[in-house]
Amino acid sequence: MLTNRSRKILIYIVFVSPAVLFFTLFILLPFFRAIVFSFQDWNGISSEIKWAGWSNYKRLLHDTEHMKSFAFTLKYVVVTTVFVNLAGFGLAFVLNMALKTRNALRTAFFLPHVIGSLVIGFIWQFIITQGFPQIASLTGLAVFSKNWLSIPGYAFWSLVLVSVWHYAGYLMVIYLAALQGIPKDLLEAAQIDGANRWNRMRTIIIPLIMPAITVCLFLAISHGFKLFDLNFALTKGGPFGTTESLALHIYLDAFTKNEYTYASAKSVVFFLVLASVTVVQVFVLKRKEVEM
Repeated sequence: MLTNRSRKILIYIVFVSPAVLFFTLFILLPFFRAIVFSFQDWNGISSEIKWAGWSNYKRLLHDTEHMKSFAFTLKYVVVTTVFVNLAGFGLAFVLNMALKTRNALRTAFFLPHVIGSLVIGFIWQFIITQGFPQIASLTGLAVFSKNWLSIPGYAFWSLVLVSVWHYAGYLMVIYLAALQGIPKDLLEAAQIDGANRWNRMRTIIIPLIMPAITVCLFLAISHGFKLFDLNFALTKGGPFGTTESLALHIYLDAFTKNEYTYASAKSVVFFLVLASVTVVQVFVLKRKEVEM
């Protein structure tokens, strides 16, 4: 006979073990294999795998294309993190008001996030190439008459626009939950004391939703660094490689140039950079959080 404790442990193992198994097979093992690959020399075809030591990492220091994609990714992360958080918080702030249509608006704002990034990229590629010229002919605005995806500056802002539109609804849900958790009597007391809307926002709302801001910044930064499918579908890194994200750059090295081990070295460095940035960001913002 199994005791209650043994039964609970067995049930826990039964439910958790599939997730642990899949995580090990599809995340941990490939991750550690990529680390081993980064110290080897292999083209993905030959049966012979040579040991290369630190040569892949030394080569990385002189790779201008890699630095170019890293600079683009860093710029993209900074811009999208700011705009997607402002958009998500703005939508949540509006929906936190007593609007009759707020349930329908929540669904409408969150709906883009349900659609896959690859599909979103192809949809917006059609909108930009086919829809924008129609808008230009109707409104006379010259900005819509240009092919945004063929001009480097416009292509960058196309990615930013689509990314914010796609991801803001997800952050909106997190911000909305945080805003609804703020005690109304606290805001009413501040209003009675003469605090205007900006003062209430600065001294009460923002400090109390700081845990949500920490989470949303973490999600936005990690999401921005891992840009791939939207980049692949919308611009394919063009024009002339000016919008090639780091993830897309590594993918192209591995699967078009057959430089698997060199791409693995880039992936390891990419992981270390992303982990360092997110850990520092969470550590800094955690110190600014307050408890009610």
